[in-house]
Amino acid sequence: MSTTSKVIATALAAAVGMTALAACGGSGGGSEADAKTVTLVSHDSFNVSKSVLADFEKKSGYKVKMLKGGDAGKAVNQAILSKGNPQGDVFFGIDNTLLSRGLDEGIFSPYKAKGLDSVPGELQLDKAEHRVTPLDYGDTCVNYDRAYFEKHKIAPPKSFDDLIKPEYKGLLLTENSATSSPGLAFQLGTIAKYGADGWQDYWKKLKANGVEVVDGWEQAYYERFTGSAAAKGKGDKPLVVSYASSPPAEVLGKKPQPDQAPTGVATGTCFRQIEFGGLLKGAPNEKGGKALLDFLLSKQFQEDVPLQMFVNPARKDAELPELFTKYGATIDKPATLAPEKITENREQWIKQWSSLVLK
Repeated sequence: MSTTSKVIATALAAAVGMTALAACGGSGGGSEADAKTVTLVSHDSFNVSKSVLADFEKKSGYKVKMLKGGDAGKAVNQAILSKGNPQGDVFFGIDNTLLSRGLDEGIFSPYKAKGLDSVPGELQLDKAEHRVTPLDYGDTCVNYDRAYFEKHKIAPPKSFDDLIKPEYKGLLLTENSATSSPGLAFQLGTIAKYGADGWQDYWKKLKANGVEVVDGWEQAYYERFTGSAAAKGKGDKPLVVSYASSPPAEVLGKKPQPDQAPTGVATGTCFRQIEFGGLLKGAPNEKGGKALLDFLLSKQFQEDVPLQMFVNPARKDAELPELFTKYGATIDKPATLAPEKITENREQWIKQWSSLVLK
């Protein structure tokens, strides 16, 4: 997700309105003002250009309110806790690692968004019922700070196997699998790599090699990663679980542009994530929610996605900006797990991970 000061400022501005926004969902007051307002519930990393959002508001007649609920894992949990009396109309940011949780809890109403025919079939994990709409995808990978490894004359890691080597002891920061979607994705990547019988042994070695865990991605990347400009030199970890598309964010706005991003990607540590949006069951403004979902899958919004949230658009006809293609890492063979396998084992895997790593 985005890692620039511009996006931080946007997120902070949105956070200022959290208290007021919290009252928007679930009441179903039915007033004229309510009918003209549609509320988007999301994780903290959701972002959209002001001009793109303003264009939707002008054309649709709806005013969009945003309610951000922390990291994806926390936001999904909150949506489940408020099911039947949702905080808003549309949820953005549930991914394939958490999808079955939301579907099993019945928090979404079916709706086939306009433009779905432009989305590759492999991204449509609920195409039989259309309870959720694929909106973007990306690869969760370990990022490294090039300057740190050049200074210490150490080759940066390339694979899961590398991370347990002595030269990387105490350098890696990851997110909590129970509270963070990138943290869970990283764990799932190790399960895909080492299998159901081998991943726990790998994590024992990773723990012995000094891996540190924090609650969420924003804390890990913005505050602790030495390669993040947002950390302002106060970071202490040169390896962090982030995204293959994070490096372009570190280049955005820099003049002149460097030959390469200051951060790199360990391409052998990647797991594919697909993010979805859905109409919340019991939405106060169902009509507005459907219009908002159509907008989120529109070519206009999809082409805004890369430089706003630093993920790939779901639509195959959406063009990628040069900055994104030049500085982002292309992952040809990311680790994957079948959604049904994640569904069957996720809770058990998280409990095992927590017992193994956090105690």
